[in-house]
Amino acid sequence: MAQSAGPILILNGPNLNMLGTRQPEVYGADTLDDVVELCRVTAERFDRKIDAFQSNHEGALIDRIHAARGVVSGIVINPGGLTHTSVALRDALVIPEAPIVEVHISNVHAREEFRHHSFVSPIATAVIAGMGIRGYAAAVEFLATH
Repeated sequence: MAQSAGPILILNGPNLNMLGTRQPEVYGADTLDDVVELCRVTAERFDRKIDAFQSNHEGALIDRIHAARGVVSGIVINPGGLTHTSVALRDALVIPEAPIVEVHISNVHAREEFRHHSFVSPIATAVIAGMGIRGYAAAVEFLATH
């Protein structure tokens, strides 16, 4: 079971390491380092810590989720394109038995039809889309206060 004061895991999936250079008209100019720093600063306001991890590999994300069981108090995840394709990632996310906030920088519902379905949303405690990287701060604040 998750520890109430454990760190909040910030997970970012494929291509999010390219933030700031990849389609800035969609994702903005902020980098993944900016996202991690925003999450760290937000968590500190609530005397909480974060643990950040990004991978372009589905298996690495799943391994990190497995390692979170009994350690983290919540998970903020932007699964990137795996949102719409990965049953395996969805299945892994229930293993830590911690609340999950799914975050998307863009409003995925205003984009291509294939982006409208998420395998993660049905198991998430909350979903945030279209707030830019500020959505991560909202997610961290939510997990730190609930």
